[in-house]
Amino acid sequence: MVSESAEIKGSDEQKESAGAFGDRVRSAVIWRSGSQILAQIITWASTLLVIRLLNPADYGLFAMTQVVISFLAFLNGWGFASALVQSDSLDPFRIRQAFGLLLLLNALLAAIQFFGAPVAAAYYGQPMVAELLRVQALIFLATPFIALPEVMMARKLDFRRQAIVNLAAALAGAGTALGCALAGFGVWTLVYAPIALFWTRAIGLTLVARLLVWPSFNFKGCGQIIGFGSAILFSQLFWLVQSQSDVFIAGRRFEPHALGLYAEALFLAQIFMAKFVPPLNEVAFPAYSRIKDDPAAVRWGLIKTIRLLMLIAAPFYCGLAVTAAPIVETLFGMKWIGMVPYIQLIALALIFMTVQILFAPVNSALGRPSVSMRAALCGAILFPAAFLIGAQWGLIGMAWAWLVAAPLLLLVTARLSAPLNGVSLADIGRAMLPGLVPALVMAIAVGFAGQAIAQIGLAAPIRLALLVALGAFLYGMLLWLLEREALAEVMRLVLRRRASGEPADNVVA
Repeated sequence: MVSESAEIKGSDEQKESAGAFGDRVRSAVIWRSGSQILAQIITWASTLLVIRLLNPADYGLFAMTQVVISFLAFLNGWGFASALVQSDSLDPFRIRQAFGLLLLLNALLAAIQFFGAPVAAAYYGQPMVAELLRVQALIFLATPFIALPEVMMARKLDFRRQAIVNLAAALAGAGTALGCALAGFGVWTLVYAPIALFWTRAIGLTLVARLLVWPSFNFKGCGQIIGFGSAILFSQLFWLVQSQSDVFIAGRRFEPHALGLYAEALFLAQIFMAKFVPPLNEVAFPAYSRIKDDPAAVRWGLIKTIRLLMLIAAPFYCGLAVTAAPIVETLFGMKWIGMVPYIQLIALALIFMTVQILFAPVNSALGRPSVSMRAALCGAILFPAAFLIGAQWGLIGMAWAWLVAAPLLLLVTARLSAPLNGVSLADIGRAMLPGLVPALVMAIAVGFAGQAIAQIGLAAPIRLALLVALGAFLYGMLLWLLEREALAEVMRLVLRRRASGEPADNVVA
């Protein structure tokens, strides 16, 4: 039975006034984005403390298990549950079908991971991987109790209660991580913390949603759920191949300590792209959908988004590349200093990756997600090939592979998308230059300053503070001298003011 209204229909939402609906959307955005930021602060604070307590080999073993979990997780049926959000009306039987499908899929995935764990351990040559994977199978058993309540609350734009549960789960995960690390649990810290987080979310969301559902294993008539979920699943597959192939290849060739350094370098370098760009794309999709019948507005919106994002992303990545050593020494400790060359190369590569992922919401809004799917397929071929070649020169060769493959994937994506959005490679280059050129000049100056300061023998935190202050000052001055209009555009965006005569509907970024 469903404890809340069994008649989950679209009629009430249709009767809701546009103003009231707009208020609900704004409230949902505030709760979702605000809780995400706070949860990330909690998670990152815990992560930085745990990293200092654990060893690189622990993270190397954990990274090996994450490849297996990631490839199984894309089959967990979350897309099937998401189909409920798009339906105009729902009845309790469809909810029960979705719940039954989630239970079956995730029980099957948990069994595959549990009994197939020795195969993964044999591939990596690390018996410990099997033990870790068997315990981590508990995560799949929690998924149905997260996915169904979450999508049902999202359908009603109820993000406030989700936010409270997610914050509680973040605290549970952070507390478990710190407690286990201090107790000397080693690599098991990285296993127990996500399990605590997932099961706290599962229990909390089930309670606050008051969605008490008996599953149905009669799947007659659920073609729409399966069709929608299958489309999402197929698109995710290529991305998984692209994003997980480096650790999959490296895990068999290199020992856990070295792999741990590479994996954490990748984590640090990808923070901006992984945590801040996806919310931008979530906003961009409906924005582009609104102006999809105006090709000039779509083209202008994408170019503006690239230009504005590069004004922020380029100095971040370039600054990260030249301050990697004091950052690692300050945040992680000297035992992690081997991360530095990997961070430097991957950070520069992610400048191009950050632009590349901006094309997906445009293509989807214009009704052509297949274009993004073909681009993802190219990435699923290009990146593994580059990693296989780069691995011949060790993990540093794999970091170089990022710097080769990322610009190539951007070129391919731009060429595939150009007939649809009207944005040429020359347009992309011109949009990137206002942020990229000052960032590169700033990075060169900060790099030389860093070498000079290192000779003085100052502590790493002091060196880092001096270099960050110098970089911010130089970049700001360069923008003021060379790209004053671009700087003014950022200020207008931050202050939420539009330039005189600028059409509001065209503001995508």
